[in-house]
Amino acid sequence: MDETQKLLSRKPILAALQGKVPKSIPIWLMRQAGRYLPEYREIRKQRRSFLDLCYSPELAAEITLQPIRRFGFDAAILFSDILVLPDALGQKVWFEEGVGPRLIPVSPRDPLNPAALDNLYDNENYKLKTVYDAIRIIREGLPAGCTLIGFAGGPWTVATYMIEGGTSRSFEKIRHWAVTDPTSFEKFMAVLVEATSLHLIGQIEAGVEAVQIFDSHSGILDEEGFEKWIVEPTKKVVAQVRNHFSQIPIIGFPRGAGTKLLSYINQLEVQGVGLDQYVSCKWAAENIQRVVPVQGNLDPIYLLSDIETLYRKTLDTLSHFGGNPYIFNLGHGVIKETDPKTVEFLVKAVRDFEVN
Repeated sequence: MDETQKLLSRKPILAALQGKVPKSIPIWLMRQAGRYLPEYREIRKQRRSFLDLCYSPELAAEITLQPIRRFGFDAAILFSDILVLPDALGQKVWFEEGVGPRLIPVSPRDPLNPAALDNLYDNENYKLKTVYDAIRIIREGLPAGCTLIGFAGGPWTVATYMIEGGTSRSFEKIRHWAVTDPTSFEKFMAVLVEATSLHLIGQIEAGVEAVQIFDSHSGILDEEGFEKWIVEPTKKVVAQVRNHFSQIPIIGFPRGAGTKLLSYINQLEVQGVGLDQYVSCKWAAENIQRVVPVQGNLDPIYLLSDIETLYRKTLDTLSHFGGNPYIFNLGHGVIKETDPKTVEFLVKAVRDFEVN
């Protein structure tokens, strides 16, 4: 058994992303480290600013490892945020309690200058250095069978926050810019493609073993927009990462893509694709899992339901995807009101599931 095979045998997440079927279905959850855990809330009190927490290597590492110690997940995902990237590029970013992220918006009149890329690595104290320092600390405390996953927001999704100034219901500002002035918008997106690629490469150099690209707002685009602003920019990011690290597994997660997932997986060289809770398990098993390993897609709301309902929905998800390369996960992140004991039950249900 060579070193690669030994690594795959120890780390079921990596095995699944290589198209293998591990002995038991691997599991990790999006937003598995966070507000639903009392140990996280204790650490959160130590920093007034959420971004300060992200930029504190020791605390970010501790938060990343908390759910691994408690639940024994097969992967740890770096505790950070997709908005550290615009913050590192020089855009004003802050988080308001009860509101969420806020940013000073960019616009066609005041676009992101390509020179902003110099902010990423232009001095010894650049902000993203703390993120990479956290990764190195995490690797020291990571159990042998646990995979460390890094991440970034897809260029389109990060752009929505940068242009809208935070979360949005209509996304009118970004859609208006993309449609009325596509030339300047393409230049804006090109900067984000480069920045996203550099950030993912930096995480891999620091020690993550797989990366996930979150395009949480891909569902607001029609088919033409999806091709132009999701597929094409992500394809460029994947190519740049591949140019530096040809073997690193990349998971794509275009939330809300629906049937456009077919176009996504056919054009992108990803090793796995995340499924949100709105994708039919039957359809995804027949159309997506035949092409690429899948990850997902239990609705996180069921973690707030009764145990019987959660168990039934979990088994239904497993029955569709088990037996083929598959990683159990949610269709989106853990909801903050979730009881940790319910997560314990979920993990046991997945561990006990017997693949036919």
